[in-house]
Amino acid sequence: MTDETSTVVDVSTLYIVPTPIGNLGDITQRALEILQQVDIIAAEDTRHTGRLLSHFGITTRTFALHDHNEQQKADFLIEKLVSGQTIALVSDAGTPLISDPGYHLVTRCRQAGVKVVPLPGPCAVITALSASGLPSDRFSFEGFLPPKSKGRRDKFTEIAQDPRTLIFYESPHRITDTLDDMLAVLGADRQVVLARELTKTYETIHGAPLGELIAWLNEDRNRLRGEMVLLIAGHRAEKDDLPVEATNAVALIAKELPLKKAAAIAAELYSVKKNALYKWGLENLD
Repeated sequence: MTDETSTVVDVSTLYIVPTPIGNLGDITQRALEILQQVDIIAAEDTRHTGRLLSHFGITTRTFALHDHNEQQKADFLIEKLVSGQTIALVSDAGTPLISDPGYHLVTRCRQAGVKVVPLPGPCAVITALSASGLPSDRFSFEGFLPPKSKGRRDKFTEIAQDPRTLIFYESPHRITDTLDDMLAVLGADRQVVLARELTKTYETIHGAPLGELIAWLNEDRNRLRGEMVLLIAGHRAEKDDLPVEATNAVALIAKELPLKKAAAIAAELYSVKKNALYKWGLENLD
């Protein structure tokens, strides 16, 4: 393995530069060197990034690139890159593009043949997962949940039988309603981990069955503050669990045929017991 301890930026290159999610000491030496050397830093919030740059004595020019202007400004930045300039893409915290702006710029760069160089670094998803105690061999990052209750419940219904560890971002002002919606769909026994204020002074990583987690949060309102990552244990199939495809088929067929006939057809299609599907239909369909 080559020992490369100094960084020299390449011309016409876009660098994806992660920044700390809390503790400024988590920024890498390579990230600092690139931020110092590039011609432009494309930042989600130039004021926020300005404070980070000021802390490390970096005076590189910044350029605002956020959700509302990214598609319009991507061409301008690509022109700069093609002309030989170098650009670092940063978000407010963590790794760009992970629920942050940058997708359109990176996609356009790759289409234009512009070199894109990613740096490893802070990411709240991986940081939370590594300490959660939940299975990490298979997981799915789902980003932010819908803002309204119906959307959240629909999402939880969609992922209820997913066997992977599921990871979401959530804001403090919605966390209570979100957990209530989760409780209504997934039940009180599903294991959930709340990771908040990661790498900061009041970092908390607390896991419990959902019903207990809600009670724990309600014991101290300070536990509802800060940036949050929610990790949900994947569904563990019981011996008598019905395949979701089979129950979905019963629900669909029962719109046109009697429930008993619908259960028989679905049982034949998915090789499950007809009586079990019929019972499910009686309990779950109007």
